[in-house]
Amino acid sequence: MAALHSLALSSPFSSSLHKPRSYSVPCSIVHQSRNSSFNGQTLRMPYLRLRMVTQSSAMQMPVMMMLKPKIQFIQGTDEQTIPDVRLTKSRDGTNGMAIFTFDQPSVFDSSGEIGDITGFYMIDEEGVLQSVDVNAKFVNGKPSIIEAKYIMRSPREWDRFMRFMERYSNANGLQFIKK
Repeated sequence: MAALHSLALSSPFSSSLHKPRSYSVPCSIVHQSRNSSFNGQTLRMPYLRLRMVTQSSAMQMPVMMMLKPKIQFIQGTDEQTIPDVRLTKSRDGTNGMAIFTFDQPSVFDSSGEIGDITGFYMIDEEGVLQSVDVNAKFVNGKPSIIEAKYIMRSPREWDRFMRFMERYSNANGLQFIKK
């Protein structure tokens, strides 16, 4: 028969177990078995001085890397042109559409060297939102404007898109104008 006991109950940490911490302390396990010569001697550990965090909410939040939000038409190549964005939303709020218009986008400068436009990618620390509804408009035989549409089919997709747009607008100096 095996029994597991935690050393935390007999260590200096036991009095501070109920206080919020921003670090994790691995639990040491004592294993006793009738076939083992190890009899679970108590181990005394020196008191470790660790930085205390006063906010308990910080302990429950996941750690995320902050990534500057960006838009790409060719994966791996950031679009430098800031778009004009129009939003529409249904009356019941269940779906919506965002139309991005890029005037003289930088992707036209590098698309011959890097490759073809494969889609519309909005990238931030939460992940990637993507669409394949991308159209180019030509003036005098040269590409001039790219129009990309992103369709949101649920309130959850709408909220996710709005979080991206808030980050993207803050990073690029855009502002919302309601018409």
